[in-house]
Amino acid sequence: MSNSRHVPVMLQRCLDLLAPALERPGAVVVDCTLGLGGHSEALLGRFPEARLVALDRDKEALRLSGERLAPFGERATLVHAVYDELPDVLDRLGIPAVQGVLFDLGVSSMQLDEAGRGFAYAQDAPLDMRMDQTTGISAAEVLNTYAPGELVRILRAYGEEKQAKRIVSAIVRERDKEPFTDSARLVELIRDSLPQAAKRTGGNPAKRTFQALRIEVNGELTVLERAVPAAVKALAVRGRIAVLSYHSLEDRLVKQVFAAGAANTAPPGLPVVPERYQPRLKLLTRGAELPTEEEVAENRRAAPARLRGAERIREDAE
Repeated sequence: MSNSRHVPVMLQRCLDLLAPALERPGAVVVDCTLGLGGHSEALLGRFPEARLVALDRDKEALRLSGERLAPFGERATLVHAVYDELPDVLDRLGIPAVQGVLFDLGVSSMQLDEAGRGFAYAQDAPLDMRMDQTTGISAAEVLNTYAPGELVRILRAYGEEKQAKRIVSAIVRERDKEPFTDSARLVELIRDSLPQAAKRTGGNPAKRTFQALRIEVNGELTVLERAVPAAVKALAVRGRIAVLSYHSLEDRLVKQVFAAGAANTAPPGLPVVPERYQPRLKLLTRGAELPTEEEVAENRRAAPARLRGAERIREDAE
């Protein structure tokens, strides 16, 4: 197993954010995005009293992480699940509340590095992009079967692609001749369909389209919309949550959930705010924290990362 390729992003800062909640005996921490287990291994190492529950929808990631975390024995429980299934997972395990939750969103190093998965636009591979390859539709099916208007919406909403109409016109023209099966043909088509000015900025011109397809194939934002509020709800009082996101859509969603939890919900004009309207969360980061220049120099995949943290300070109002 090649762990050398997997460098956990903003690892030290995540551990420090969660530390006050996890240094207590009997603490349970959930790693909602296990991947290759870098964050999980560090959590178990730093907090020797803590128990870990780790989720991933990718069976290969679970297998590899299982090997990596085997030395921790029964302290680590690995579960094949998507992270919005967190309430069901905790229920099955008989865990009423947890002290820590970590999300490291986006694509794991393993998925990017395994050529056959079709996540990376830098190498030719089948257009799959499913994080769980046992279920759902592939990126090729999305490209070949979605209506043009729907493809434009996906590229704009999930990839923030300004040239969505131009790219989709080319996709529709080409898929009528021959369905899409591999990433190289799509990358070439995107390059050919963009104006010169659009190709000069923002790295690989296919990046935004690939991001949009990946989000659509895996339902990432829909899942995240359910998962972050569910994770906040699962926190015990004084429990903490840390979320690493990699593009503005994810970060905006996390920001909204945290801001809502940190606001009082009282009707305006009350002289004293009753307990049930008081904030449930305290924000632990001022805005989103960014990786240091040193970290980005060592690990280029850390560059787009945004970290937000919050602490549960009150139970939900009944």
